[in-house]
Amino acid sequence: MTAPGAADQSPRVWITRAQPGASRPAARLRGMGFTPLIQPLLAVETLSPPVPDLDRFAALAFTSRNGVAAFAALTSRRDRPVFAVGDATAQAAREAGFVAVRSASGDLTALARRIAAELSDAALLAPQAETPAGDLAAALAAADARAVSLHPLNVYRTAPTAAAAPPEAFDAVLIHSPRAAQALAALVPVSLPAARLAGVVIACISPAAAAPLSAVGLTPAVADAPDEATLLATLKAALGKRDTPV
Repeated sequence: MTAPGAADQSPRVWITRAQPGASRPAARLRGMGFTPLIQPLLAVETLSPPVPDLDRFAALAFTSRNGVAAFAALTSRRDRPVFAVGDATAQAAREAGFVAVRSASGDLTALARRIAAELSDAALLAPQAETPAGDLAAALAAADARAVSLHPLNVYRTAPTAAAAPPEAFDAVLIHSPRAAQALAALVPVSLPAARLAGVVIACISPAAAAPLSAVGLTPAVADAPDEATLLATLKAALGKRDTPV
């Protein structure tokens, strides 16, 4: 919601993603002249599954930075080639020490297409969330991957924070994932009625992230590409179009 006197201050942007990932967009928002409000709706819990013999796998597939961090904590090996869903995930893999990293620079469909174009007759290990946001196996099938055997490995889970609640006042909301959108949508009839969201910009990183919010009657702005730079550009454009001054 936009409180009285908000026109005299920079736009306040609620960052809903879990730490430590929330710190990066917060820094970028400050550089854009916005005021970030870090109040995660989700918490990340790492898991400790047994790591299979990595020599069995031609490559690893990462669909999030959280997956990279959780898997890197389970093994010291960094010699398997990596396919990453986007540039931020690819950068996280490089920072973790993986040396052969390819970025699909897109979404799950783009990742599957990149894998299908470069890998065949091989096993692929996918360190992922316990409840993944998308179906990589189905995406690989749709991309006509040739005999790529996918082996999921659940290395982390996300869950709503115990005290999930909105900030007292905010002008915009950033949604980085479908899970965060589901958590926000769950607040709408309880602690976040529609009246509080009047004039608030909700920027989502993808159509999948926007879907839970559209289902409860909200109209989020959706990034044209599923990366943070485009998400922040979408946020800035949507704030500029608001009828209510910030």
